[in-house]
Amino acid sequence: MKKNLLLLAICQALMLSSISMMMSSSALVGVEIAPSEQLITLPVALIYVGVMSMLIPASLLMQKYGRRLGFTIGASCGIMAGTLASFAVYHSSFITFCIASVLLGVANSFAQFYRFAAAEVATPQYKSRAISWVLAGGLVAAFIGPSVAKYTKDVFPGPSFSFSYLFIALFCIGVVIIQVFLRVPGASSSASGEESRPLIKIVRKPTFLTAVVCAMIAYGTMNLLMIATPLAMNHQHMDFADTATVIQWHIVGMFAPSFFTGNLIHRFGVLKIMFVGAIFLLVCGIVNLFGQSYWHFLIALIFLGIGWNFLFVGGTTLLTEVYRPEEKGKVQGLNDFLVFSAVSTTALGSGYLHFVFGWEKLNQITFPAIVFAAVIITALYVSRKRGRQESSRPT
Repeated sequence: MKKNLLLLAICQALMLSSISMMMSSSALVGVEIAPSEQLITLPVALIYVGVMSMLIPASLLMQKYGRRLGFTIGASCGIMAGTLASFAVYHSSFITFCIASVLLGVANSFAQFYRFAAAEVATPQYKSRAISWVLAGGLVAAFIGPSVAKYTKDVFPGPSFSFSYLFIALFCIGVVIIQVFLRVPGASSSASGEESRPLIKIVRKPTFLTAVVCAMIAYGTMNLLMIATPLAMNHQHMDFADTATVIQWHIVGMFAPSFFTGNLIHRFGVLKIMFVGAIFLLVCGIVNLFGQSYWHFLIALIFLGIGWNFLFVGGTTLLTEVYRPEEKGKVQGLNDFLVFSAVSTTALGSGYLHFVFGWEKLNQITFPAIVFAAVIITALYVSRKRGRQESSRPT
């Protein structure tokens, strides 16, 4: 189990290094080659469009043919994405850069299932810890992605970042090689002999709804503010090195807690940790309202990362409670499709909203959704507590 979890964590680190590199630099590339300011964050949005469009097919493909094949296909798309992005930046082709972004999104759609693969190789009592340990691979990405972008930005003559994106292809080649040594469950069939339940029956469960809605709010809020942060810092005339550092520590905030999030969930319960995550997201927005100095951006983005971690890891753990092995393909696929629908929307709107409303209003927009997440978490917690009390009463 430990070997497979380590390999999955390495794959997670390599794929997220590709994404973090693109996230920390894409908006700045857009400033140079996008035809208008409103389209600066379009490439980032298209990453999530690529993710969203392939999540359900990727999940069903892996249920039928196994995780390793799916992860190999995804990494192969990443190799093409990195190569094409480098070509696009060098030739100042915004359309080609957008196509590369979609391909990187397709690659990332397969990578979303590393956390579910971790749950499958772990024993039931270690599920939450296995999920969080594999997500902790993103901590490495926090340093690799932005650092590679920063130090290779102008290493060769030509447009900034044109050489940097070749590292995306290199990272994905590493993922392909790792698949040779990875041992994860193959195609899934019903272990119980029971028929798979209709999806609508699973979707109606309060546990499913809470898991999905909270994951959507966690990822949507995080994405909206993270993508706009380089633009807000650039508006304050800060250096790219400062922006890369803020994004780097934001990603540390996203994934460093994964070393203990699973243990916290095991000790205190998944819903309590999810509630704390919602509170941290609110703290991020409040800090951003107090100022736009380097330290405001840094502290707020760290809270944003930790809040995302608690709410997203908790949501993933909660989701594993609602499906049987033979149902995982459609349930996991639907969950991530809905999550990345929110992510795509926020990525597409982030640059525009920042351009129209400004940084402070952008943060205020997130508050109602975060409060709603806290409310439904509390409602499910109260419902479960009442159910336990009633079942413990003597008859």
